[in-house]
Parts: sequence; structure tokens; C-alpha cells
Amino acid sequence: MTNEEQRDYWSEDAGPVWVAQRAAMDACLQPVLNVLLTHVDLKTGDRILDVGCGAGVSTNAIAGIVGPDGHVTGVDISKSLLAAARPAGANVDFVLADAQSHSFDKAEFDAVVSRFGVMFFEDTRAALANMGRSLRNDGRMVFAAWGAIADNPFFTLPAQVAKMILGPVPRSDPDAPGPFAWREGEVIAQLFRDVGLRDVGVRETSVLLTPQGNASEVAALMCRIGPANRALSHFEADAAAEKALQDALADALGDFQTSAGIRIPAALNIFEARKSA
Repeated sequence: MTNEEQRDYWSEDAGPVWVAQRAAMDACLQPVLNVLLTHVDLKTGDRILDVGCGAGVSTNAIAGIVGPDGHVTGVDISKSLLAAARPAGANVDFVLADAQSHSFDKAEFDAVVSRFGVMFFEDTRAALANMGRSLRNDGRMVFAAWGAIADNPFFTLPAQVAKMILGPVPRSDPDAPGPFAWREGEVIAQLFRDVGLRDVGVRETSVLLTPQGNASEVAALMCRIGPANRALSHFEADAAAEKALQDALADALGDFQTSAGIRIPAALNIFEARKSA
């Protein structure tokens, strides 16, 4: 089976953490979902495939737009995330599968979409080809992925603060399956073209992430998920070290305080393509 490492990671390690923090993370990432839905141009009656649907917030949002005459299939490789998904209506299905290799019906969908679910494929070219086969002629793909690492302080800030408080952790390969694997927009766009998709485009887009709560609460969230959590686990940090990290993060988040709350800028790549008619 392909993507075994990612399947195990998202089912056994990261998945349960995301489930525990899903309300907080869904609120934080709502602007990303808003941007994605704006670009997809959904219509009543559309049939949609939502890749890397997680616990289903994007799938259910799409279902509300396509209406009872439409249908949304949410697919994810994570057992733990899908176990937390609840369909919003009869027009929603969730499927435990790897979108890189799953045998979707040919020409089944009007669009394939994803909010941060496509950067984890073992073979991106194979995944694009497989998802493309599921599209009807002239069907579209619209994917949101993280952009440049340096322009995403939701990741860089906790990594820097954790390094200062706890020490350096082993570097990960940004080109391996992971959040920044699609950061080089034109490189990934060429893979769309390689598998025969047309009208391929990538648009660099900026949004403000909307974590809920004050700086201390957002810092606590960062200690539960992402680079700060990774550092805490790596160093087997005790409660005192975790508090020191959380306090330092809260101080650093002061730079992102606004009258509406903590707002963290994020750089995205929005990919669009169509299947040839």
C-alpha cells in the first residue's frame, strides 16, 4: 500500500491530536476554507470530492452550498480523523482511503477540492493523475496549500521560540510529505501539466488566521500541535519547561494582537486546473 507512513502518522500520532484540537484549529483555519470556497465556485447540484477532509468541517461546508441535489465525498487516510467526522446531511459520505491510489469512479465529480490535504502524498504526480480520472470532462481541481515557510509565522514563530527555550530539534525535510511540500508553486503546477490537466494556475494568497482566545490561550494551542508540540515531545519536557515555552510564546504573540484578537498572517498557494474536455 502507498503512503503507509502517512496513514500511520495521521491515524496514530497526529490524528488524535487534531481530533482533540479540531474546534480550535477549525476556527483558526476558517479564513483558509473561505478562500478555497471562493475559488471553487460551487453550484447547486455539484458532485464534489474533498481530499484530506479530516474530521469533515470542509466537507460539510461544501454540502451546504451544493444542496440536497448535490453530493460531497470526503476522503481521508486517517482512521482517527474520520471517526470524528459527522455528515451534515444525506448528501455527505466519508471514505477511508488514499486519494493517491483509491479506485474512484471515472468522471464522477464536478470538482476535486482540498484545504491542506494534498501535501502529504508519497507520489504527487500519481495522486494528481488518479484524482484527475475521477473528474468529469472540464471538471476542476482547486487546492489550498501552505506557501513559503518564511511567510508563515504560525509555524516559524513556535519553532523559533521553542529553539530558544528548549533547544534545536532535528530538521525535517521540507520536500518530504508534509505541510510545506507544495510551497514551490510553479514546481507543483508543472506536475498538474505533466498529467494532462489544463488551465493550470497557482495564485499566491495571503490571509489572516483567526485563532480564538487571548495570547496565552493561543500559546497553549501551539504547545499542543505543530512545531512547539514537536519540541516538547522531542525533549520530553516537564511541566515547568512547557510553562516556560507557553509563557514565551504568549509574549511573542503580542506582535499579532489586534482589536479583533490574535491574527496571524499566512501565505497560501491556491492551485487550480481543469480536466481536458
